[in-house]
Amino acid sequence: MYDIIIIGAGPAGISAGIYAVSRGKRTLILEKEAVGGIIGKVSAVTHYAALLPEETGITFAKRMEKQALDAGVEILYENVTKVQLKGAVKKIYTEKGNYETAKVILANGSTPRKLNIPGEADLAGKGIGMNAAKCGKNYAGKNIYVVGGADGAVKEALYLAQFAKNLTIFHFEDSLGCIPEFLNRVKETPNICVRTGYRLKAVYGASHVEKLEIERGKDGKTEMIEDDGCGIFIYAGATPNTELYNGLELIDGYIVTDEKMRTNLPGVYAAGDIRVKQVRQAATAVADGAVAAINAAME
Repeated sequence: MYDIIIIGAGPAGISAGIYAVSRGKRTLILEKEAVGGIIGKVSAVTHYAALLPEETGITFAKRMEKQALDAGVEILYENVTKVQLKGAVKKIYTEKGNYETAKVILANGSTPRKLNIPGEADLAGKGIGMNAAKCGKNYAGKNIYVVGGADGAVKEALYLAQFAKNLTIFHFEDSLGCIPEFLNRVKETPNICVRTGYRLKAVYGASHVEKLEIERGKDGKTEMIEDDGCGIFIYAGATPNTELYNGLELIDGYIVTDEKMRTNLPGVYAAGDIRVKQVRQAATAVADGAVAAINAAME
């Protein structure tokens, strides 16, 4: 029996764990894969206070993990398959066992969205749907394509450009939606080409990507690009991981909370990208986790 169980070990979950144990609460974090969540997989962490020089997603995640373990937070790497969130005692079921707790903090974030286009599933990991930090070097000297125009997509494109012969950004809007800092860097990077108003429609190949088909939004005109051995990296937003949480108030799949991170179910809190909020950044996730844990410990 735990005082607080936190589902998810991204910035929100780790922050919640550290604050919970500081309040004397027996705390468990359940994490499906690895500490860090989505941010643990990015090429670089930016715009977070007191970052180390050349901070990567991996180094950021490792430091979070060490801090949590040093503080006395218990972390188990188990996939949550079912939850019972109503009542005084909450029950969390994983593929390895089940756990009981008085309070739950839901901090398991979101999952990167797929395009669901022809060829994407068959060629996943073989030229499309890869992690830039891990796989970018594999495409050194080759052409690279990045799908997406928000901050995350453009930041990864800037990282990938150092390896690419040429890098092309496809974005369905008429202009990139990233911050001016990234936009200026794109303009200053000679091997980056931006093609706005285009969508990736399909990819083709046997053991790897051989060609891709794009579609122009304004008139539906398609174009086939033959590029044997190229790499395609997808950044098309994310979907909140709320499919297990029946009984919670949701808006567009995101959990509704009040300013104390409380949900509509007593004893259940949510923090980070999984909840309804304006800004989804590591900084706001850490703040959410702190607020959720402090209130879960007090109430």
